[in-house]
Amino acid sequence: MKPATTVPGAGGLAYLVSRYPSVSHTFILREVLGLRALGLRVDVASVNPPDRGTAQMTPDERVEAAAAYGLKQHGVRGALAALGWAAATRPLGLLRALGQALALGRGLKRVYALAYAVEAAMVARWMCRRGLRHLHVHFGNEAAAVGVLVKALSGAGLSLTIHGPDEFDDVPGQHLRAKISAADGVVCISQFGRSQLMRLAAPAHWAKLQLCRLGVDPARFTPRAGARDAGPVRLLCVGRLTPAKGQLLLLQACAELQRQALPFALTLVGDGPDRACLEQAVHRHGLQQQVRFAGPLNQSEVQAELAHADAFVLPSLAEGIPVVLMEAMASGVPCVTCPVNGIPELIEHGVNGLLATPGDVQALTVQLRRVVEDASLRRRLAVQGRTKVEQHFQLDRNVARLADILRAFPAVNLQGGL
Repeated sequence: MKPATTVPGAGGLAYLVSRYPSVSHTFILREVLGLRALGLRVDVASVNPPDRGTAQMTPDERVEAAAAYGLKQHGVRGALAALGWAAATRPLGLLRALGQALALGRGLKRVYALAYAVEAAMVARWMCRRGLRHLHVHFGNEAAAVGVLVKALSGAGLSLTIHGPDEFDDVPGQHLRAKISAADGVVCISQFGRSQLMRLAAPAHWAKLQLCRLGVDPARFTPRAGARDAGPVRLLCVGRLTPAKGQLLLLQACAELQRQALPFALTLVGDGPDRACLEQAVHRHGLQQQVRFAGPLNQSEVQAELAHADAFVLPSLAEGIPVVLMEAMASGVPCVTCPVNGIPELIEHGVNGLLATPGDVQALTVQLRRVVEDASLRRRLAVQGRTKVEQHFQLDRNVARLADILRAFPAVNLQGGL
């Protein structure tokens, strides 16, 4: 392992994340740790505080939460100090950032846009104090807007990781074209995502769009040895409880399995706005004995659920390439999902997983019935699924690719303050 550079001014890299750590985005934490292991100095700023208390965090998450710079935790005093610093040291940059912020909104939305400018001043001041010259932002959302304003204010380098599909749902509202134009580079986690950005960006910007997949460490996920325990086939679904994840369709398919007298049990891990609706669906379909709501779990707890699962199900209507699918495959758990967005780049139907037509309950039921009834199919898919992850979605290899992309930006290696 290379020692991380810790001297301010030695080309440190800043990460800006909407919420860090977050139970839904543990891959960002693993990416940060992986980059540091390769010798890059990475400091993290989080717009919002962590999504849970330290008692619910893993040890790594507790360390990262304590070290991250929290914008909202510094409140009004931190915002006023940052604005004063920007006005005194970079007045033209501050005016430029304010002008760009106003262009991001119309009407009342301009208030939010000006709030982004204030956050940009806070991030720029923090970067200056830490000797950080390049900013990397995950997702093309509000944090990316703050990143664009940081560049306008300070001249820092800027790169984005675009996941999709959320960023593609409201391209004008997200100002995605402007963000691509402002960024020095854009990392795409799937070829599908890259193709969508090519649709949006002028050909002159296509060279910025670089493919670098996410990944997991297969060594952290051990396939179950020996025969499974007796009892119903255990299905597992992990994800925020939202319409896009398709849990309501999954419950409808489970009702079909119940009518066909197939033995199964389903665990739903996660929380979100659809929970009450899903609980009502469980009662409506009479699935109280088959379905368990586990709530949000940390990474260690999710691994424990995977260790007992016979099949993993994610009937999403829209996705990037879900890391949780990679985790299930690395754990030797066969996956049933849908061929939306980047998922076919990970799962090939009948080879290393099963794909059901998106939004089609009957198609989902057919594939679930296959994994419930056919133990030999489950074993074959499990072996091929882990092989796929080992060959193409291994964390160390993909983080090394990301490190090469980031090192190519001049600001990552330049000496001197921001």
